[in-house]
Amino acid sequence: MLAWQSSAQRAVLIMLFAVGVSSFSSSSVTAQDQQPSSPVVSIVKEVVLDPTTYAPAVIAYDATMRDWNSSQPFFRYGFMELNPHFTISGLPNDVPLSYAAGNRRILSDAFGNLGLSLVNNFTDRAFEHKLMERYPQHRKIVRAVGWIERLTFNGYMSYVLSAAHFRQAQANASQARGLGLQ
Repeated sequence: MLAWQSSAQRAVLIMLFAVGVSSFSSSSVTAQDQQPSSPVVSIVKEVVLDPTTYAPAVIAYDATMRDWNSSQPFFRYGFMELNPHFTISGLPNDVPLSYAAGNRRILSDAFGNLGLSLVNNFTDRAFEHKLMERYPQHRKIVRAVGWIERLTFNGYMSYVLSAAHFRQAQANASQARGLGLQ
């Protein structure tokens, strides 16, 4: 199995787990659940259970790992890394990081991306709660606009963070085939 396939499968499993947890967590209200929880606790729960919180980090991680893995055959034959983020000196067209150091850097980037998404989703949910307090008769439209904002932001963030890496991984694979590198 290729390394990118296993990371893609992990990404899909994480997304499915997040969706599953969020769908099973919404249970019906019983007589004991009548007391309202704190708004902060409610917002945190919504953010943690929202799959859009994790999607950009998972997608960017998968794309960057595909790019990194597809670059390894070139490094074994002495090619230099063009991306300064993955060189020892931090300069373009220089000696690449070790495979393990690159993996750590990619994971660190993924956690940074997760942080951005968490902040966005928390802010969006807090704003939603304030709007629903002020306009209780428009709860559905407020929720819909919130979903649209989160999907738009996280979709755009996913694209920006991953598109170049997906393209580079495809170019690397094609060039490696052309040069007979494995």
